[in-house]
Amino acid sequence: MRRRLVTTYVLLLCLVLLALEIPLAVSLTGRETERVLSDRIADTTRLASLAVPAVRSGEFASLLDELGRYHELYGIGATFVDLDRRPWIGFGGDPLTADHAAAAVRGALAGRVVGTPGTLWPWESRPLVVAVPVDDGGAVLGAIVTVSPTGDNRGAILLAWAQLGLLGAVAVAVCVLAALRLAGWVLHPVTRLDAVTHEIAAGHGGARVHPGVGPPELRRLSASFNEMADAVAESLERQRSFVAHASHQLRNPLTVLRLRVESLGTALTDDDAREDHRFALEETDRFAEMLDGLLALARAERGGHRTETVDAVEAVRRRGRAWLPLTAHRDVTLRVTVPDGPRYVQQVATALDQSLDALIDNALKFTPAGGTVEVGVATRDGGVEVTVRDTGPGMTEEQCRHATERFWRAPDAQNVDGAGLGLPIVAALVDASGGRLTLAPAPTGGLEARIHWQPGTAPAPREPAAATT
Repeated sequence: MRRRLVTTYVLLLCLVLLALEIPLAVSLTGRETERVLSDRIADTTRLASLAVPAVRSGEFASLLDELGRYHELYGIGATFVDLDRRPWIGFGGDPLTADHAAAAVRGALAGRVVGTPGTLWPWESRPLVVAVPVDDGGAVLGAIVTVSPTGDNRGAILLAWAQLGLLGAVAVAVCVLAALRLAGWVLHPVTRLDAVTHEIAAGHGGARVHPGVGPPELRRLSASFNEMADAVAESLERQRSFVAHASHQLRNPLTVLRLRVESLGTALTDDDAREDHRFALEETDRFAEMLDGLLALARAERGGHRTETVDAVEAVRRRGRAWLPLTAHRDVTLRVTVPDGPRYVQQVATALDQSLDALIDNALKFTPAGGTVEVGVATRDGGVEVTVRDTGPGMTEEQCRHATERFWRAPDAQNVDGAGLGLPIVAALVDASGGRLTLAPAPTGGLEARIHWQPGTAPAPREPAAATT
């Protein structure tokens, strides 16, 4: 934008300079031509006055001497032409061979003083031809013709033009410097607004614009932007505080619930009941971790991204085992495909577990009995990709673009249980972890959800506890 603004300033200045310097250059050329022409007419007129007695008496010796001295002194050819347009005496060659000389002689023999060309343009090379009638009491006896080289005069005109061009170039350079300073002063608030906008979008919510720089209009714009940013930041902070407080307050009843479930275990004797009891305890522990994850996410949205390293392979296996009873109940095959060895990823607390739960739950809602839900882990594009694919009705590409909007439901899924928050929560968790969520129609039908996680560093092995005696 700064370059375009400076270009506009310079273009306007160039137009103004052209509008001023072109007429000035023409004026300088005309003035130089008029000066030279007046000087040559005066010289030629003097020679014509000396030619009158010579023509009347027929003695041309004195006139010839004068024409010779004039040619020797100034290098200008001078010739007497009679009424038949024949050059009689002179120096500097036949004047009638010069451009426009014949027309000038005709004009002089008609009693007029003629000088041609009328303007000495630098790109022309024609000599200056001046013809003055030899007049004796109103009777024209002939004409004196001078042919002057104009190289020096055209050089002087060209030098004047070069000086004008140099002056214009200096003016343009000064204008460019001034325009750069002016554009920088005008656009500094705009540039800072752009930078602060990107900083806020990157998570630096405290970035603000200094309102005391630039024109008054942009100062007011900067102050209004800061007020808007403060209002948005305050609103987001209230939302995050609510999430943090709600998560904190839910821990107490969840702890009580876990104690009550744990106390029931002493009265159970059946092996299946004890297994269900163990699974219930694991789920309450997972809920507690989920609350911790909400707290961590609230802190991450404030700009303090605290991530941890987890094994995606182990997480997928663990969540696959947790969802097996429900998939078996719904007659849906849950297929887990993972590579050998761990695949570590970076995440905010419980982001991978919550994302898997939301995606598997979403897949089970739309996969009919006899269908399949596939969960896999693979290394791709310098990171780890977790994929959840189902054989349900799927979504179009347009619907996939809207699926991560809060409370959005597909037109054919209005009667399916859910609030339309599962995929938006997954998108928020993945984004907070530095990953990327991609939704697309599966090649074999259904929906394919891919989460690309940033690779993590394998945790250092724990030191064995020292033996005590």
